[in-house]
Parts: sequence; C-alpha cells; structure tokens
Amino acid sequence: MAGGGGKAKPLEFTPTWIVASVCSVIVIISLLFERLLHRLGKRLMRSRKKPLYEALLKVKEELMLLGFISLLLTVFQGPMGKLCVSPSAMLHLLPCKPPPHMTDHLGGAVFTGVMGGARRLLAGGASSDEYCLKKGKVPLLSSEAIHQLHIFIFVLAVTHFLLSAITVLLGIAQTRNWRHWEAKIQENDAGEPQMIKHVREFKFIQDHVKDHRKRSRIFGWMRSFFKQFYGSVTEEDYTTMRLGFIMKHCKGTPKFNFYSYMIRALEFDFKKVVGISWYLWAMLMIFLLLNVQGWYVYIWITLVPFIMLLVVGSKMEHIITELAYEVAQKHTAIRGDLVVAPSDDFFWFHRPKLVLLLIHVVLFQNAFEIAFFFWLLVTYGFKSCIMGKPAYVITRIVISVICQLLCGYSTLPLYAIVSHMGNSFKKTIFDDNVSEGLVNWAEKARRGARRPNKTTIEPIDEANVGAVQMTNTRTNSSVEKGTARLI
Repeated sequence: MAGGGGKAKPLEFTPTWIVASVCSVIVIISLLFERLLHRLGKRLMRSRKKPLYEALLKVKEELMLLGFISLLLTVFQGPMGKLCVSPSAMLHLLPCKPPPHMTDHLGGAVFTGVMGGARRLLAGGASSDEYCLKKGKVPLLSSEAIHQLHIFIFVLAVTHFLLSAITVLLGIAQTRNWRHWEAKIQENDAGEPQMIKHVREFKFIQDHVKDHRKRSRIFGWMRSFFKQFYGSVTEEDYTTMRLGFIMKHCKGTPKFNFYSYMIRALEFDFKKVVGISWYLWAMLMIFLLLNVQGWYVYIWITLVPFIMLLVVGSKMEHIITELAYEVAQKHTAIRGDLVVAPSDDFFWFHRPKLVLLLIHVVLFQNAFEIAFFFWLLVTYGFKSCIMGKPAYVITRIVISVICQLLCGYSTLPLYAIVSHMGNSFKKTIFDDNVSEGLVNWAEKARRGARRPNKTTIEPIDEANVGAVQMTNTRTNSSVEKGTARLI
C-alpha cells in the first residue's frame, strides 16, 4: 500500500515531518487570518463603527457556516461514495452532453476538470469510486465532484462578500457630495424671511413635474428609468427630501444631521446585504438544478438581476417624482421652503424594506454569475461546454460588471435616501450611546413589570433620560404636519 507505483500513500505511511509541516502551515495561516479579523473588529469599535463591526461578525458567521458545510462534505464523502446508482440514471439533466465513449462511466466524468492531484485530496475518494464500479454501477457523487463542490461554495461566498463590500463602499463614495450639501444647509441662517412662491417656481418641482395637469404615467416611468443613469440625486432632491424627513419625524430638531443618519443606516443595512440568507441558499440550489444543457439558464441568471436592478432604480426615481407631483397637485403657492410628505404608500406593497431585499437578491445573483464563471474557467477552461459559447460568455460577464457598477453608482445611493421616505425611521437615528440607553431602560422597565410587588425603582442615568426625551420629541413631531405654511 505504501510501496511504489502510482498509488497515493495513506497517512500511516507518510513521514511525520511532512504531516507536522503541512499542519503547521495551515494553523499559522488560520491564526493570522483570525488575528486580522480581531484587529479589524477592535479598530471598528474604536472608531465607533458599530454597524460595520456587526457586519464583520456576520462575516465570521458565514465563515463558520462554510467550515461546517466543508466538514459535512468531508464526513459524508465515504457514505455518499457508496451510494451506487445505475449508469442510465446519470443520463438525465446533464449540464453537458458527454462523448459516446464516456457514457458508461458518466458518474465520474460529469464533474471532471483540470484540478490535477487536488481532486483526490479528500480521503477515501478512490476506494469509494471503485466500490461502485465493482458492482457495475457508478457513485451518486464522485470524490472529484465533492472536492470541486467544496471549491465552488467557497468561491461563491468570498465573491459575494467582496462584491457586496465594494458595492457599498462605492455607494458611500458616490454620496460624498451630499456631505457638502448637508454642511451648506447647516451653515445657512434659519432666520431668513419666508417668501410666498408659486409651486412651479421651486426647482424640485420643475425637475420632476413638467405638467402636473396633463400627467402621463408612462412618460413619468420612462423619465425615471433614464434618470437613474445620470444625476440620480440632485442637490434639490437631497434638500427637499431631507426637510420632508425632518418635518415628519423630528420637527423639533431643524439642524438634524440627516447625512450622518443616512450613512449610519446604510452601514447597518450592509450587515444584512453581506450575509447569505436561507432563501439565497435555496436560490443557489435551484440554479444548480436547472443548469441543464439546452435550457440556457445561465442567460437568465445574468439578465434577471440586471432587469431587477433597472426596475428597482426606476421605482426609486419614480418615488421622488411622486413626492413632487403630490405637492404640485395639492398646492398652488407655498410660504417658505418646499416640504414633501413621506409615506409608505409610495413603495411596493407599502413596505420600504422590500427594496433592500431585492437589492440583496440582485447582488447575490450577480455574485453567483461572476463566481460561477471564474470557477468554470479555472476548473474546466474557457472552451468547456458547460461554459457556453464564447460570445454568450463575454456578454454575460459584461452585463454582470455593468450591473455591479450601476448598483454602486446609482441604485444604492438612491436607496440610501429614498428608503427614508416612508412612515417610520430606523433606529440608527440615535447614536450608539442613546441607543444603548434606550435598550437598557426598556430592559429595566420589562424587569420591573415582571416584579409588581417590588417598590424599589432603579435609577436611570442621563443617557437614558436624554434618550426618552428624544423619543418623545420625535413622537410628538411626527404628528405635526409640514414645515411651512401651505396656501
């Protein structure tokens, strides 16, 4: 068993210095990676980037899940290799049509690639394959297929995380001008006299409502569709929607820093986007199932997220148009600044959170397409039948890159501001200290409710008192309407 020939040596006949050296390298790399994540987490906490720190914890959870999946594939490789089926069962739902001489041995040929000796790294692979071949059958899943499945799942998870991070960072960079707009608003004198202006004199109305008396819904959607490609959010859009949010949720704080709140909310949403939820894993299983020769599923995998992204971007732009149209329809003249009225009615099914879900699905589908391409390129080569025709492959990659750039350049900044045009605000409206104070105060209140016989009252610190006062202020202001007098 350990002698010459082409057979691989088992662990019991492998020199100890080789085993120790390989294990040492693996452990050292793992510890360095763990220390890197630990230091990154401490740096995020020191810089008060709690949402990004929570996103880092989410990444650690995904890595743990990947490790568990890898462990399951390793443990069940032996039992799966002994699940034998008839060769005829392997002739259905194939991603590639096999050559005639490979039909009898299809079980081990479906996932065969150019991975070299690495394909036999998992223990017991060869013996499991021979077990079924002696019976005149083929294994349900060969050792080569299991190993390549290992690699694909890892590549998909890493690609999804990297592309999501790049998209969010690109979206935040795209909003850098908004910080200057916010600073400009904060510096302006609030004591300026309020003039009465015709509603058509406001640039926000001029940009979004050409003629509100003869309004065409088709023209409005077409304009929203094309506007997402250039200047998706202007200074007038930002100023008007910022004022509408403040007047609805925190009227008592006219100097509220809307930009900081918006960036905190976007960082918090990044924690959700970077994860791979159960429904995304279900979509992955469906994609793998339907990747059959002649069905051209890979074309739809590329086009569907691109179309979804265009629809989401158009919807976000159309909500801004609806806000402007509602004001132009109800009022002829306005004293002071123009104020829009945020509402959940502008969103699909009255759910602003649905937009984030769609963006999450789009990013995952796009990551799947890019990861699938590079995995096939390394494993089977560019001219493999599973890759498809070269013209289709190039088109798919170009569309995927455009989709990723469009999401970071236009759709994500649109979501960052338009998602706050609903009836409610996000908890990131409070800073970390106030949020923790609210949570602690609520927990103490719940404990007190469970012990009604206790007469002692636990003290509330200043942070909690401030949090309660801020909550009351925003609750009362959300009932009030408008900023200026509407005529």
